[in-house]
Amino acid sequence: MKVRLQAVNVSHLRVVRSPPPQLTSDEECLEAFQGELDYIYRSLRRLGTPSSELDDLAQEVFLALRQSWDGYDRDRPLRPYLFGISFRISAASQRKRRREVTSGVIEVDEPGPGPDDTLLAKQVRAQLLAALERVPLKRRAVLVMHDIDDVAVRDIAAALSIPLFTVYSRLRKGRRELEGALRKRPTPAPRASRAAAATGPGSR
Repeated sequence: MKVRLQAVNVSHLRVVRSPPPQLTSDEECLEAFQGELDYIYRSLRRLGTPSSELDDLAQEVFLALRQSWDGYDRDRPLRPYLFGISFRISAASQRKRRREVTSGVIEVDEPGPGPDDTLLAKQVRAQLLAALERVPLKRRAVLVMHDIDDVAVRDIAAALSIPLFTVYSRLRKGRRELEGALRKRPTPAPRASRAAAATGPGSR
Protein backbone atom coordinates (compact mmCIF):
# COMPACT_ATOMS: atom_id res chain seq x y z
CA MET A 1 0.00 0.00 0.00
CA LYS A 2 1.44 3.34 -1.04
CA VAL A 3 0.98 6.44 1.13
CA ARG A 4 1.16 9.80 -0.60
CA LEU A 5 2.56 12.62 1.51
CA GLN A 6 1.17 16.03 0.75
CA ALA A 7 3.38 19.07 1.28
CA VAL A 8 1.89 21.70 3.51
CA ASN A 9 2.64 25.36 2.81
CA VAL A 10 3.51 27.08 6.11
CA SER A 11 4.88 30.30 4.66
CA HIS A 12 1.83 32.20 5.87
CA LEU A 13 2.40 31.22 9.48
CA ARG A 14 4.27 33.52 11.84
CA VAL A 15 5.78 33.05 15.24
CA VAL A 16 3.81 34.71 18.00
CA ARG A 17 6.01 35.66 20.92
CA SER A 18 4.62 35.45 24.39
CA PRO A 19 4.35 38.84 26.10
CA PRO A 20 6.80 39.44 28.96
CA PRO A 21 5.41 38.48 32.35
CA GLN A 22 3.43 41.30 33.94
CA LEU A 23 4.92 42.67 37.16
CA THR A 24 2.72 42.64 40.20
CA SER A 25 2.03 45.94 41.92
CA ASP A 26 4.50 45.06 44.69
CA GLU A 27 7.21 44.13 42.19
CA GLU A 28 6.65 47.30 40.17
CA CYS A 29 6.87 49.45 43.30
CA LEU A 30 10.05 47.71 44.49
CA GLU A 31 11.68 48.10 41.06
CA ALA A 32 10.87 51.84 41.01
CA PHE A 33 12.19 52.29 44.54
CA GLN A 34 15.44 50.43 43.89
CA GLY A 35 16.00 52.39 40.68
CA GLU A 36 15.85 55.69 42.60
CA LEU A 37 17.47 54.58 45.86
CA ASP A 38 20.55 56.80 45.43
CA TYR A 39 18.30 59.79 44.76
CA ILE A 40 16.26 59.04 47.89
CA TYR A 41 19.41 58.91 50.03
CA ARG A 42 20.67 62.21 48.57
CA SER A 43 17.30 63.86 49.14
CA LEU A 44 17.09 62.72 52.75
CA ARG A 45 20.65 63.90 53.39
CA ARG A 46 19.96 67.31 51.88
CA LEU A 47 16.86 67.60 54.02
CA GLY A 48 19.01 67.26 57.13
CA THR A 49 18.81 63.56 57.93
CA PRO A 50 21.88 62.38 59.88
CA SER A 51 23.90 59.63 58.21
CA SER A 52 23.06 57.27 61.06
CA GLU A 53 19.32 57.52 60.26
CA LEU A 54 19.44 57.30 56.46
CA ASP A 55 18.77 53.56 56.23
CA ASP A 56 15.79 53.70 58.57
CA LEU A 57 14.19 56.69 56.86
CA ALA A 58 14.79 55.23 53.39
CA GLN A 59 12.89 52.15 54.56
CA GLU A 60 10.06 54.40 55.73
CA VAL A 61 10.03 56.06 52.30
CA PHE A 62 9.58 52.64 50.70
CA LEU A 63 6.74 51.71 53.04
CA ALA A 64 4.97 55.01 52.33
CA LEU A 65 5.55 54.58 48.60
CA ARG A 66 4.10 51.07 48.67
CA GLN A 67 1.07 52.28 50.60
CA SER A 68 0.32 54.96 48.00
CA TRP A 69 1.58 53.11 44.90
CA ASP A 70 -1.78 51.91 43.61
CA GLY A 71 -3.03 55.50 43.56
CA TYR A 72 0.14 56.96 42.02
CA ASP A 73 -0.39 58.50 38.57
CA ARG A 74 2.23 56.85 36.33
CA ASP A 75 2.15 59.89 34.02
CA ARG A 76 3.66 62.02 36.80
CA PRO A 77 7.47 62.16 37.12
CA LEU A 78 8.60 59.82 39.89
CA ARG A 79 11.39 61.84 41.50
CA PRO A 80 9.28 64.81 42.65
CA TYR A 81 6.76 62.32 44.03
CA LEU A 82 9.54 60.52 45.94
CA PHE A 83 10.91 63.82 47.19
CA GLY A 84 7.49 64.76 48.56
CA ILE A 85 7.40 61.50 50.51
CA SER A 86 10.99 62.00 51.70
CA PHE A 87 10.20 65.56 52.81
CA ARG A 88 7.23 64.49 54.93
CA ILE A 89 9.15 61.63 56.54
CA SER A 90 12.20 63.80 57.18
CA ALA A 91 10.04 66.54 58.72
CA ALA A 92 8.37 64.03 61.06
CA SER A 93 11.77 62.62 62.06
CA GLN A 94 13.15 66.09 62.82
CA ARG A 95 10.13 66.97 64.94
CA LYS A 96 10.71 63.78 66.89
CA ARG A 97 14.41 64.59 67.38
CA ARG A 98 13.58 68.07 68.64
CA ARG A 99 11.35 66.56 71.28
CA GLU A 100 14.00 64.06 72.36
CA VAL A 101 17.14 66.18 72.18
CA THR A 102 17.50 69.53 73.93
CA SER A 103 20.51 70.65 71.90
CA GLY A 104 21.52 69.37 68.47
CA VAL A 105 24.76 69.30 66.55
CA ILE A 106 24.90 69.52 62.77
CA GLU A 107 26.22 66.21 61.52
CA VAL A 108 28.42 66.27 58.43
CA ASP A 109 30.36 63.50 56.78
CA GLU A 110 33.97 63.37 57.84
CA PRO A 111 36.28 63.74 54.84
CA GLY A 112 38.32 60.61 54.33
CA PRO A 113 41.90 60.42 53.13
CA GLY A 114 42.51 61.05 49.45
CA PRO A 115 43.81 63.56 46.90
CA ASP A 116 43.45 67.25 47.69
CA ASP A 117 40.78 67.81 45.05
CA THR A 118 38.67 64.98 46.44
CA LEU A 119 39.13 66.28 49.97
CA LEU A 120 38.18 69.79 48.92
CA ALA A 121 35.05 68.51 47.14
CA LYS A 122 34.02 66.68 50.30
CA GLN A 123 34.63 69.78 52.41
CA VAL A 124 32.58 71.94 50.06
CA ARG A 125 29.79 69.36 50.07
CA ALA A 126 29.87 69.25 53.87
CA GLN A 127 29.69 73.05 54.03
CA LEU A 128 26.75 73.09 51.64
CA LEU A 129 24.90 70.55 53.78
CA ALA A 130 25.69 72.57 56.90
CA ALA A 131 24.45 75.76 55.20
CA LEU A 132 21.27 74.01 54.09
CA GLU A 133 20.70 73.07 57.73
CA ARG A 134 20.28 76.79 58.45
CA VAL A 135 17.41 77.09 55.98
CA PRO A 136 14.03 76.15 57.52
CA LEU A 137 12.90 72.75 56.28
CA LYS A 138 9.91 73.86 54.22
CA ARG A 139 11.99 76.39 52.28
CA ARG A 140 14.93 73.98 52.11
CA ALA A 141 12.74 71.38 50.41
CA VAL A 142 11.71 73.79 47.66
CA LEU A 143 15.29 75.01 47.28
CA VAL A 144 16.72 71.50 46.90
CA MET A 145 14.05 70.41 44.45
CA HIS A 146 14.35 73.46 42.19
CA ASP A 147 17.99 74.55 42.37
CA ILE A 148 19.69 71.17 42.90
CA ASP A 149 17.34 68.59 41.38
CA ASP A 150 16.08 70.94 38.63
CA VAL A 151 12.41 70.13 39.26
CA ALA A 152 9.85 72.41 37.61
CA VAL A 153 7.87 74.73 39.87
CA ARG A 154 4.54 73.12 38.98
CA ASP A 155 5.89 69.66 39.85
CA ILE A 156 7.18 71.00 43.18
CA ALA A 157 3.76 72.42 43.97
CA ALA A 158 2.13 69.07 43.15
CA ALA A 159 4.66 66.99 45.10
CA LEU A 160 4.45 69.13 48.24
CA SER A 161 0.72 69.94 47.88
CA ILE A 162 1.24 73.71 48.05
CA PRO A 163 0.16 76.61 45.76
CA LEU A 164 2.49 77.92 43.06
CA PHE A 165 2.78 81.27 44.82
CA THR A 166 4.00 79.50 47.94
CA VAL A 167 6.66 77.69 45.93
CA TYR A 168 7.97 80.97 44.50
CA SER A 169 7.89 82.65 47.91
CA ARG A 170 9.74 79.82 49.67
CA LEU A 171 12.27 79.61 46.85
CA ARG A 172 13.07 83.32 47.03
CA LYS A 173 13.43 83.33 50.82
CA GLY A 174 15.34 80.05 50.84
CA ARG A 175 17.90 81.32 48.35
CA ARG A 176 18.46 84.42 50.44
CA GLU A 177 18.92 82.35 53.60
CA LEU A 178 21.29 79.90 51.91
CA GLU A 179 23.43 82.71 50.50
CA GLY A 180 23.66 84.27 53.96
CA ALA A 181 24.64 80.95 55.52
CA LEU A 182 27.31 80.30 52.88
CA ARG A 183 28.83 83.76 53.34
CA LYS A 184 29.40 82.91 56.99
CA ARG A 185 31.22 79.68 56.04
CA PRO A 186 34.17 80.46 53.70
CA THR A 187 35.26 77.74 51.27
CA PRO A 188 38.30 75.88 52.64
CA ALA A 189 41.60 75.96 50.75
CA PRO A 190 43.11 72.69 49.51
CA ARG A 191 45.46 70.97 51.95
CA ALA A 192 48.47 71.59 49.72
CA SER A 193 47.77 75.33 49.69
CA ARG A 194 47.42 75.42 53.45
CA ALA A 195 50.67 73.52 53.87
CA ALA A 196 52.46 75.90 51.52
CA ALA A 197 51.10 78.88 53.44
CA ALA A 198 52.16 77.34 56.75
CA THR A 199 55.73 76.76 55.56
CA GLY A 200 56.06 80.07 53.74
CA PRO A 201 58.41 82.94 54.72
CA GLY A 202 55.96 84.35 57.22
CA SER A 203 55.88 81.11 59.20
CA ARG A 204 59.58 80.96 59.88
